[in-house]
Amino acid sequence: MVPVIALVGRPNVGKSTLFNRLTRSRDALVANVAGLTRDRKYGEGKIGASPYIVVDTGGISGDEEGIDSVMAEQSLAAIREADIVLFLVDARAGLTAADEMIADHLRKQNKRYHLVLNKTDSIDADQAETDFAVLGFGEAFHIAAVHGRGVRGMIDGVLEENKALNPEEFDEEYEAETVKARGIKIGIVGRPNVGKSTLVNRLLGEDRVVVYDQAGTTRDSVYIPYERFGQEYTLIDTAGVRRRGKVHEIAEKFSVVKTLKAIEDANVVVLVVDAREGIVEQDLHMLGFVLDAGRAVVIAVNKWDGMKEEERKRVKEELSRRLEFINFARIHMISALHGTNVGHLYESIDEAYECATRKLSTNQLTRILEDAVKIHQPPMVRNRRIKLRYCHAGAMNPPTIIIHGNQTEEVPASYKRYLENTFRKVLKIMGTPIRIEFRTSENPYEDRKREHRKNTGEGRKVTHKRRTIEVSEKKLNKKKKKVQSRRKGTS
Repeated sequence: MVPVIALVGRPNVGKSTLFNRLTRSRDALVANVAGLTRDRKYGEGKIGASPYIVVDTGGISGDEEGIDSVMAEQSLAAIREADIVLFLVDARAGLTAADEMIADHLRKQNKRYHLVLNKTDSIDADQAETDFAVLGFGEAFHIAAVHGRGVRGMIDGVLEENKALNPEEFDEEYEAETVKARGIKIGIVGRPNVGKSTLVNRLLGEDRVVVYDQAGTTRDSVYIPYERFGQEYTLIDTAGVRRRGKVHEIAEKFSVVKTLKAIEDANVVVLVVDAREGIVEQDLHMLGFVLDAGRAVVIAVNKWDGMKEEERKRVKEELSRRLEFINFARIHMISALHGTNVGHLYESIDEAYECATRKLSTNQLTRILEDAVKIHQPPMVRNRRIKLRYCHAGAMNPPTIIIHGNQTEEVPASYKRYLENTFRKVLKIMGTPIRIEFRTSENPYEDRKREHRKNTGEGRKVTHKRRTIEVSEKKLNKKKKKVQSRRKGTS
């Protein structure tokens, strides 16, 4: 089995920095802000032939209130499911009451744990360790996570001890299916406080991420692989994105960057909209970014429960009017809190993913193009008709159709939309945008045509005419020179 290593400690002791070192990534947000990490974040690493799973957790202080208490529950859940616990402390700050509280909790758990002194650069680590001797954890590891000092020795020691206690061989098949994103990747995006984390927990059937009635609860993108009825999925819970003018904190700016990256990484994006506020400009901006990224999309109108019939009618009319440009996306009226219609989201997600990754044959696409051109021909450009000859499939997710022809750079946007709607209707593609690219075909026989003109009578006539003109011009120039020389002699 792959060992699961949980990183615990009080806030701002360097857990996320160590997580990034152990996973050799930049997945966890790192800033000099206490309480930045709130949800459990999983990552995988490997030293030589020894793999492991790392769990980053939020800080535990012992006096949590409100959202901090919910965050602390996530950290305690990580301790319960871990095989090894690395207890991080701040060597510069010394022993605190929160450290003693966490140590007391770890002693009561049937887990293997190690004391890790972080931030030992520029101080005497042995002297700092004496402050924590009262905890009775034995010899501690000395590291500086921000510089990577001592991290390799620490993880080597932890894994060697784990091998000694668990000598059974490692299952390679299990390694390939640990915490890597697999199956259909579903990104849950939207504005702050529209119910994204509540929807994630409802889809998973457990309290996996922190949910609190406060905007900006989620700060990092959390990837959660799972399986449902034999189909593998990976849910991506993201931070809410506000208007650019309202984003001031550096941590929130990084959260927005992580959200945009998660959209590009997802296969299907579920845009969560607050039914009570209706669709606003920020929702349309988010939708525009999703379409620019070419991702399949499903729209979930949350908080539908408790609304009056007049309000529901008004919201439906507004959605129909403002989302007319994305009529291929399925819209679901849901209640993430009570689970109303949440299960139907999977139907649209599976449909959108299947359409986005469907293989399209050249023969079928060309037949559709020929029928579309017969019904409605391309316009004339400079007294010449645009000719569209054949097409074939390009990339997938989104499905890309490449059309070859003449003067394709002159195809107007209206005719491009006509072709897109035709392909969508005939192929029955729902939930995903379609990209159409045009390529102007070069004549492969152009060189032969030139050679043919040279060898035919037409080519010889042209050559004879050109030479006749050149001879006449030479004679005319000679006469002009004679006239000018005579004029100079007489003068």
